[in-house]
Amino acid sequence: MDSHSSWLVLLSFGDRGWSDSLLWGAGLSLSLSVTAYLVGLVLGLMGAAAKISGNRVARTIANFYTSVIRSVPEILIIFLVYYTATNAVTSLLQMTGLVADFEVNGFVAATFSLGIVQGGYSTEVLRGALVSVAKGQSEAGYALGLTPRQNFRLIVLPQAIPLALPGLGNLWLIVLKETSLVSLVGFTDLVLAGKMAAGATHRYFLFYSAVAVIFLVMSGVSTVLLHMLEERYSKAWRQR
Repeated sequence: MDSHSSWLVLLSFGDRGWSDSLLWGAGLSLSLSVTAYLVGLVLGLMGAAAKISGNRVARTIANFYTSVIRSVPEILIIFLVYYTATNAVTSLLQMTGLVADFEVNGFVAATFSLGIVQGGYSTEVLRGALVSVAKGQSEAGYALGLTPRQNFRLIVLPQAIPLALPGLGNLWLIVLKETSLVSLVGFTDLVLAGKMAAGATHRYFLFYSAVAVIFLVMSGVSTVLLHMLEERYSKAWRQR
């Protein structure tokens, strides 16, 4: 079998090829990206609201959170959350007697590990967008009798979303790549699937190149969709 044919066989589907494993890993990476991104958005919105609030304790906690995320290597945070936090949850549940044998699902642990990292960056992006909304808009909401919560939800947040979209789009592309870090804790994502295929066949260049191409495709499609979303929001905002 010549080299070209062997490449085609190794990248084929079925028992003789590894494309099934690569696509499965790509699906897990994409699913992990979506869930971690959503967790990061929730944490980011809470952190941004805390940073612009009048509550000193909330601001201090939010500032400490973002400082840790920006200062500590992301892989170390993932290690801490993936191993330490999950072990703590398991031990706590076993000590309370709620469950006799409990183990945190690897996907859930990976989601929160990446989500906590993303939340720190989302906090800054959303905070910048929120403070960019003109104060007169909030004052108009209060003049209409809205409560602070209603004013934030109905007036400030809808105007902040278009301003935050470019930064949030960049964070999506970042989390898509950062899923590769969880392969270091044994989670079978796209990178680990490629590593296993390369190790079994000794075709390292072939499979690592295939992994790179898959990431390029996912990032390229994401970039196009994000651009369409930004254009749609901008057009809708100009028509208001």
